[in-house]
Amino acid sequence: MPKYVCRMATESGEVLTQNFEAPSLVEAQRYFEEHGFCVLSIKKDWKSMTLPHLYLGKKIKDSDFLLFNQEFVALIKAGYPILKSIQMLLKRVKNPVLKDILLEVEKDIREGKSLSEAFSPYEQEFSVVYIASLMAGEKSGNLADTLSRFNDYARLVAQTKKRIRSALSYPTLLIVFSFILLGILLNFVLPRFSTFYADFEAQLPRITRLIMDFSLYIRKHLIYVLLIFSGGMILYLIFRNQEKVKMTVDRLKLLFPFGGGVWLESGVSLFARTLSLLLSGGISLVPSLGVAIKAVPNRYLRKRMDHLQADIRNGESLTESLRKTEMFPPLALDMIRIGETSANLEGMLVEVAEVYNQRLQQKIDTFVSLVEPIIIIFMGIIVAGMLLAVYLPIFNIIRVVR
Repeated sequence: MPKYVCRMATESGEVLTQNFEAPSLVEAQRYFEEHGFCVLSIKKDWKSMTLPHLYLGKKIKDSDFLLFNQEFVALIKAGYPILKSIQMLLKRVKNPVLKDILLEVEKDIREGKSLSEAFSPYEQEFSVVYIASLMAGEKSGNLADTLSRFNDYARLVAQTKKRIRSALSYPTLLIVFSFILLGILLNFVLPRFSTFYADFEAQLPRITRLIMDFSLYIRKHLIYVLLIFSGGMILYLIFRNQEKVKMTVDRLKLLFPFGGGVWLESGVSLFARTLSLLLSGGISLVPSLGVAIKAVPNRYLRKRMDHLQADIRNGESLTESLRKTEMFPPLALDMIRIGETSANLEGMLVEVAEVYNQRLQQKIDTFVSLVEPIIIIFMGIIVAGMLLAVYLPIFNIIRVVR
């Protein structure tokens, strides 16, 4: 978004100069006039101009989004109108993507749209759960409390994502380091030792010959390996956004021996927590189910739950409808059934989410504790094999010299 240098005068006659981001010069002028300034001149700030689409592909960080919502709730509770709250937060937001969206939201609210309507076009950036929470807060007349509950929900989801990323980062680093070490040994170390051994006309051990043959084969066919890798990446970029491909990948995720349970329990936890949030906000069960299903990250799970709303409309209980998916664990179904029969569905859904969130954390901890020694053993085997391949011929050379 372009920046403008605005020169303006206050009611007391003081002249101010301020940099301001706006979609156009007219928007910048209107903004300051609405705030009681007399605009003297506005011109583009060419010094701040950057390459177009500089922020293309960047996303709104969870921390930035949570901070914005916390400050927004605080302003609403303090009695500030929604429009004025957005305008005040615009001066504090640093994330460029979030700032651009808030400028458009502010414009839509000034034109008479509700808060949920103004945020609706940005469902992909914020999530359908956030838009539904805004609608629930507007309908119940208690926007601050509804957004506070959403903040708690978003914080837990962000923490779960962070735990999963941190759990995968260390094993990934070890695997990458292992392949880098293997590449260095195969392409730089062993070929030099091979020349050295050839000068002594020593018979190379079988393990050394195998590793050397493998190294020479890789170096000889490196161009084909790179072409296959590049072709695979191109095919992935072409087909990754097709719905059938995404559906197949998500279904395969559930079949992994260990990862399948993680994906399933993560989906159950998110579904239960989202449904509880929306029910507590005053949204009825049928529309809440539609939003809660969209909150599940796995597409195959979402497809298996497509019939939930129709079943509820036809008079079935939520427990029986969930049982038809054949994906929900028995414990979750029993807890939801208790919530329905005791008229405490909202509270029991929170318990379901907590139970499976804890189980998810336990599985992540188990995964990390198992993967680390396995990768270390794998690296040890590689290094031991390389050492044997290098030092066994030296022992042969010593015997030849003697």
